[in-house]
Amino acid sequence: MSHWLIMPVLLPMVAAILMLLTTRLGRTVERTISLLSMLGLVLISAALLNTTLEGDYQVYAVGNWVAPFGIVLVLDRLSALMVLLTSVLALFSLLYACNGQDREGRHFHVLFHMQLMGLNGAFLTGDLFNLFVFFEILLIASYGLLLHGGGPLRSRAGLHYVILNLAGSALFLVAIGVLYGMLGTLNMADLAVKVAQAEPEQLRLIHISALLLMVVFGLKAALLPLYFWLPSAYSAASPAVAALFAIMTKVGIYSIIRMFMLVFGIEAGVLSHLAQPWLLPLGLVTLALGAFGVLASSCLRRQVAYLVVVSVGTLMAGVGLLTVESLAASLYYLLHSTLITGGMFLLADVIARQRGDVGSQLRLGPTVTQPLLLSTLFFIGALAVVGLPPLSGFIGKLLLLQAAVNEPGMAWFWSVILIASFFALIALSRTGSALFLKTDDQAITGVRVESVSLIAVVALLLASPLLALYGDAVSSFTTDAAEQLMQPMYYIEGVLGSQQLPAAAAEVVQ
Repeated sequence: MSHWLIMPVLLPMVAAILMLLTTRLGRTVERTISLLSMLGLVLISAALLNTTLEGDYQVYAVGNWVAPFGIVLVLDRLSALMVLLTSVLALFSLLYACNGQDREGRHFHVLFHMQLMGLNGAFLTGDLFNLFVFFEILLIASYGLLLHGGGPLRSRAGLHYVILNLAGSALFLVAIGVLYGMLGTLNMADLAVKVAQAEPEQLRLIHISALLLMVVFGLKAALLPLYFWLPSAYSAASPAVAALFAIMTKVGIYSIIRMFMLVFGIEAGVLSHLAQPWLLPLGLVTLALGAFGVLASSCLRRQVAYLVVVSVGTLMAGVGLLTVESLAASLYYLLHSTLITGGMFLLADVIARQRGDVGSQLRLGPTVTQPLLLSTLFFIGALAVVGLPPLSGFIGKLLLLQAAVNEPGMAWFWSVILIASFFALIALSRTGSALFLKTDDQAITGVRVESVSLIAVVALLLASPLLALYGDAVSSFTTDAAEQLMQPMYYIEGVLGSQQLPAAAAEVVQ
């Protein structure tokens, strides 16, 4: 049992405690600890991902109590991918915050690391109750981060965000309680076994619990009709926080994939794939409404927030097809969309700071101080988001469209994705024109982008050409991850051992 597996949870927690203890030593010490911790986290995450290339499951029994009695962390290709993605996004978001935005409120770095602890824990845990615990950790930290810097907009958005998430947490707890009452376990692998063996009189309550979990995860993922909180919250948050929040919706999507492909997956008997009929239509409608939001936005920050909704809809539609090809394409698109929307949030702030009082509003304003640099970055980000060649957005959408070729809902799938892309193209063309062409030629002097901020923006936007350049390797890994997800019996065997497998699954493993 490698102790490295728990480091993505322990390292940010230790860094947060250390920063609390050294608060009086000043901001420089706090930033140094924070950035060193982030660098360490990226290296550890990359090393963990490397260990999953052969397809083995790694299980870490906390306190040496084995599953299903103890708390376990489970590393497979999907969880390793999500932890590395979180670390990379967080590193550049943190770097951007060090341009002075971390001084706008208290304990920014502490909250930032507590959120990382919650995110990494949610991706690694093999236990449903601990998924709830890590959800709460990341949500409590996100409440503080959303309000970082203060102001009426953030307070109002934060109030809605808190109320909705408290309601979601209450539903989550009810679902967990019912499942535990029915099945006597909350270990995900053990739940998968017990659900498959459930008595007929237990099925109704288990079914209701599963639907409650779907609502909770849908709220976290910002699926229709539970996405209305997102544009206000994300556009009101400080730029570095908004960039980090680009991964928050992916926690909901990850949870849907994990629960409904493992616990309620192919081995779950009559409850098998019970969420699948909902995922494709919900994803397509979310995508369509998100595209209308992008088109209707009058502010770049809000437009990028709606682009997050578009990415959620696209991902969920791909997951809803439930094939290896569609899951692999969705995971590739997940990487692309998370990094690019994170970069676009940061870029929107850079542009806004060079437009004075007009900010990122799409109306006549002064010429930005560095028009060539910022327009080039915006052009790259827009190309990537819309999905035009040769960047990663094009590859991700092409893979998704190819995955749907033989599906019954192909016409709807293709139509919604292509029309939404067309809407995004129109909207971002209008935005680029408003920001860089239709100006009053009045320069704002002395507000040039700092080198640290520029590095963060460029690094995140550079992800798109890199994902395109290494597209074969990345899509090969996501295909392997999708194949692993489609065989939940190996996850169960990895956590519980082969003696716990349902009979049908045991035959497959043998």
